[in-house]
Amino acid sequence: MKGYFIRSSRVTPSIYFNPTKGIFDMRGKSSPENPLAFYNYVLESLDSYAESGTAKMTANLAFEYFNTSSSKCLYIFMKKLSKIDEMGKKVIINWYFEDGDEDMKEAGEDLCSFFDMEFNFMEIPEIKVLGEEKQSA
Repeated sequence: MKGYFIRSSRVTPSIYFNPTKGIFDMRGKSSPENPLAFYNYVLESLDSYAESGTAKMTANLAFEYFNTSSSKCLYIFMKKLSKIDEMGKKVIINWYFEDGDEDMKEAGEDLCSFFDMEFNFMEIPEIKVLGEEKQSA
């Protein structure tokens, strides 16, 4: 199984997945017009990981914003992680939110309430996407 990196866009988060190290990182904004089309590859990769991945996975999730249709995809994503955890592969979720962003903290707490996995909530100064292109002056 190969890992991958998806660069962020104006409406999609950056995604880094390294199945050899058991690291999944998703951060930024999520409001694509068709979120299932965007997240389908990610969801399929978790199915493959469930069969042949490492014994432990850490998922770092840091959103500035996600829309309602993306929240459904995030729920499906978390459900897949929960099944991986139930299979005996330890899954740890680190939910990052910006200082004072109570809405994003609550969104993580709401998702957490549906699943029996280890959740860590971490308040940070700023969410920075991976591989963000610099604006030239």
